[in-house]
Amino acid sequence: MKKSEEEILCRIRDLQRAIIQFETDFEKCYGICLNEGMTLCSLKKKGRLSASELGDLLGLSHSNMSKVIKSVEKKGYVERVVGEIDKRQMYFSLTGSGDRLIGSVNCDMSQLPEILQTIF
Repeated sequence: MKKSEEEILCRIRDLQRAIIQFETDFEKCYGICLNEGMTLCSLKKKGRLSASELGDLLGLSHSNMSKVIKSVEKKGYVERVVGEIDKRQMYFSLTGSGDRLIGSVNCDMSQLPEILQTIF
């Protein structure tokens, strides 16, 4: 059975609300927003990345990625590393504190809103 456009829009609304609720709970628990958490997760997984590489991975604009990087740097979770070949290039990597924080994140299914559990 084909879903109506209204049903699809309502489902998207419900998903968006669930993500917002998850982010609120996530921020209360870990002291970082979802974009900051995804940045730390990406650096944990990939190692050292440039701002544009991070932005591409997370689907964030250059200006939004810059704000996220500035925030996690200020919190001491990420450090800047000058490029080895091109000294003008900046890369970012986790600090020990950032590695410990992202290692402590526990996003098991029970913590996800019910509607998001159906996706995973």
